[in-house]
Amino acid sequence: MTRPIVCSIGTTDPWNAAGLGLDQRTLWECGARPVSVVTSVSAQDKRGLHAVAAVDPDLIFAQWQSLREAPVAAVRIGALTGAVTVEAIAAIVSRVTVPVVYDPVLRPTAGGSFADDATIDAIRTRLLEKVSICTPNLEEAERLTGIRVNSTDQMESAGRSLLSTGVRAVLVTGGHRVGDPVDVLVDGANVTTFSAPRIGLTMRGSGCVLAAALAAFLARQRPLRDAIEQARAYVRDKIGSAQSLGDMYLAR
Repeated sequence: MTRPIVCSIGTTDPWNAAGLGLDQRTLWECGARPVSVVTSVSAQDKRGLHAVAAVDPDLIFAQWQSLREAPVAAVRIGALTGAVTVEAIAAIVSRVTVPVVYDPVLRPTAGGSFADDATIDAIRTRLLEKVSICTPNLEEAERLTGIRVNSTDQMESAGRSLLSTGVRAVLVTGGHRVGDPVDVLVDGANVTTFSAPRIGLTMRGSGCVLAAALAAFLARQRPLRDAIEQARAYVRDKIGSAQSLGDMYLAR
């Protein structure tokens, strides 16, 4: 199999429990060849975010330019720290014609924050219009839209609000809801729900895995809904086989 190249853009995690390190493995296991652009370096663990430093935009552009000979088939964007970084990535993806999957990671699950109000504003006004599909969880959808998001109807409303920014599709993920998880895809006039029984543990980085897997399947030219189904199945397999390290579960 010839592996399509997928570029992962985002932040490092020392544990590779999220961010670029986890993307690399996910992309490979889903049939893609990963390349990457580092936008920030973080120090984080199960206790939260301890420090983060953004890469200078000139170095971000230089990393992207060094990939000019790579026939990138999809782009996956993760945590971006700072409005300047968001604007740099918006400038980069404005030049691509391949699917762009954006997982708007605004804070680590264990605590801390990647994005201040200026960063949120830049995401809404500069980046989303250049994105093929955005995959916020409930909290991220609330922060990006100002809409309380819990029920399926609220997830749809948040998705429609985000469509008004110019993003072409929104998958609001419901893994943090009580009961069985439901994801809601708002794609133009269409709304599709995806559901499955809950698996009884929580794995760090599940949102990163979903977005990276989705980028891989889109790079392999799967239709959007099929790619989402395949990405969801991959995530569920990872959660079901997650490795316990102390009191946290990481993708095996």
